[in-house]
Amino acid sequence: MAVQAPPRLIGEPFAAFADEARRTVELHPEKKLLVFPELHLFGDGDPDLQREEALRAAAEPLDGPRVEALAGLAEELGVWLVPGSVCERGERGELFNTQIVLSPAGELAGSYRKIFPWRPHEPYEPGDRFVVVDLDGIGRVGLNICYDAWFPETSRQLAWMGAEVILNVVKTTTTDRAQELVLARANAIVNQVFVVSVNCGGPTGQGRSIVVGPEGEVIAEAPDASPTLLAAELELDAVGQVRTQGTAGVNRMWSQFRPDEPPIPLPVYQGRIDPASWQPQTPSPAPATGHTDVAFATVRSTR
Repeated sequence: MAVQAPPRLIGEPFAAFADEARRTVELHPEKKLLVFPELHLFGDGDPDLQREEALRAAAEPLDGPRVEALAGLAEELGVWLVPGSVCERGERGELFNTQIVLSPAGELAGSYRKIFPWRPHEPYEPGDRFVVVDLDGIGRVGLNICYDAWFPETSRQLAWMGAEVILNVVKTTTTDRAQELVLARANAIVNQVFVVSVNCGGPTGQGRSIVVGPEGEVIAEAPDASPTLLAAELELDAVGQVRTQGTAGVNRMWSQFRPDEPPIPLPVYQGRIDPASWQPQTPSPAPATGHTDVAFATVRSTR
């Protein structure tokens, strides 16, 4: 379930968010995955000011009481919970914008620090690693936050790491949400993966959350910024089928090279594409049904 809704204010009792999550699960008890927008628990007024002092004051390490409470909520609900992203205090006092995944067993299954903060407006330090998480009974998801989607390298890396679904949690309050919808479809097409872009809703954010299939087809989309729950059944087997048969039955980008061909230099990265390793990693075994039910809701957004 993806929840498009306005963000909750910093300092609001945790019980309010817990009730929001419980109500969502009660509406769709069959769902296994609950996803909220970027910084859903860190609203800073209306309009959202994103004041650095307020965000720093709210930041905690990932072993702090906030994540502990979120993990307990995931266990209570029996779902995989992505509460958007949180303000994380780093080991040396850094401020990170960090997406987290909590398991139905009440454990922190994965965390990802936003690599591309929206500068000069966001005060966060950039992360330094890409993250995929295997969700038992669902598949492998890649973690991705808002402006990361504007850099095609992030989606490419997650797909190469075996992500079948890229979870892009978003807090876009500006008018470029229209361009982000194009990027969601483009990133899905060029990597042959599902993309779920969950933006916060109005009046803070622009909404228009979207779920895209591995050929760029729109599976579900919120028409505006109103609080919305997007329910979608993702046939994860489609990722393998599209990569085998080709997008539109013709394009097989992951089979472009022969293993014995020389590497292609990529000077901008001081690196290269090596045909010998140009293959996505293998994700965990798919569930017996070959699909998972996901509902997406929009929360208020700033960038």
